[in-house]
Amino acid sequence: MKNLLTSLLFVFGIGAATAQATPAAATQTAPAKQVKKSEAKAVAPAAVKLKKDGTPDKRYKNAKMLKKDGTPDMRYKANKK
Repeated sequence: MKNLLTSLLFVFGIGAATAQATPAAATQTAPAKQVKKSEAKAVAPAAVKLKKDGTPDKRYKNAKMLKKDGTPDMRYKANKK
C-alpha cells in the first residue's frame, strides 16, 4: 500500500511540475486568440437580434449558427475560414 501511495504522489508531483511550465509559452499566443474573438463579438451583435438577457435570438436566420456569447459556432462549415 505504501508503494502504491508513494508512486501516485511521485506521478502527481511530476505532472504538477510540468503543468506549471507550459502556461508561460501559451501566454505569448493568447493575445492573438483574444483579438480574433473580440473581432467576432464586435461584428456579430450589430447584425443579430438579441434577447433581453443578451444572448442571440435563435428564431432569426442570421443567429442560427452562433454560440450563446455571440461568437460564430465553428462546428458549421460556413463559419470555418
